[in-house]
Amino acid sequence: MSKKRVLVVGGSGYLGQHLLQGFSEIQGSPFDLAFTHHSTPPHPLISAIPHSRAFHVNLQSGEGFQTISHSFGQPHVVVNCAAISVPRSCEMDPAAAMSINVPSSLVKWLSNFDESNTLLIHLSTDQEIDTNMAGHSVYEGVKSFYKEEDETVPVNVYGKSKVAAEQFISTNCPNYAILRSSIIIGPQTISPVPKSLPIQWIDGVLSKGDKMDFFYDEFRCPVYVKDVVFIILALTNRWIAVLDPEGKQMQLILNAGGPDRVSRAQMAEAVADVRGYSTTLIKPVSASSVDRGVNSPADISMDITKLIQTLDTSPTSFKEAVRLILESQGSS
Repeated sequence: MSKKRVLVVGGSGYLGQHLLQGFSEIQGSPFDLAFTHHSTPPHPLISAIPHSRAFHVNLQSGEGFQTISHSFGQPHVVVNCAAISVPRSCEMDPAAAMSINVPSSLVKWLSNFDESNTLLIHLSTDQEIDTNMAGHSVYEGVKSFYKEEDETVPVNVYGKSKVAAEQFISTNCPNYAILRSSIIIGPQTISPVPKSLPIQWIDGVLSKGDKMDFFYDEFRCPVYVKDVVFIILALTNRWIAVLDPEGKQMQLILNAGGPDRVSRAQMAEAVADVRGYSTTLIKPVSASSVDRGVNSPADISMDITKLIQTLDTSPTSFKEAVRLILESQGSS
């Protein structure tokens, strides 16, 4: 049986690198892997996953996709991890945010193939965040544990671009799985990303022994990166399993968050507990006390019942994820 082709768009980013690593570690190497990047592909990533192929693609113009068609072929699965997701960057240049975060050039490229047997797994990850961890979601943030069918009322440009992307994909793609992720936490990547990683940033702040403000009234459901990789692998395997039958179709929207609703202050307390830092270093403050230059929803915690039932998975608890992350980088 020939290998199935998987393309990771934005493969040099945080989630993209973890995903490529996850695919490459599957016994028997059942997938041909390729990924896109917007600049020079990181050498450590190429060295660690030598059988993957790197393609330079301009996601705004679509330049580079035809090269993939000619030398790699039509992918069976495309995972879109690419996004401008720094809240302030989106607010400063809404047009650029929309042109990247709404994957029009990607979807147009896929539509040019004769057969519509590609599954698009789309993420707009909350990973690339500033140290204030501003929220950006399709949800308004006025209640707890949003379900997938709840109304989407984004409060900032990034959230608006996510909603526009979902609408575009659901209208123009015959097969898709849209994952609404929360803050993604996890270990550093093979080729370290320049952005601050949430748990590592909190650890670094508390390790200095200085008091720091943390919001007590903004709530998220942080998700462990290896759980997100598992979700994507499970969706990929489900799609591959039904590639042959006629009339196959997948159209899914899933909340891809962790099982725990936590505030920023509670996140810091978990880090302090694992590391043995004094919780007196954590000063709980209201999110309204800080002007971050962008609106941030107060509570975008997620109901992940549909995710658990659809994929028969049990995401890692927040406290356990923190322990695994800090263990992976050793003692401070």
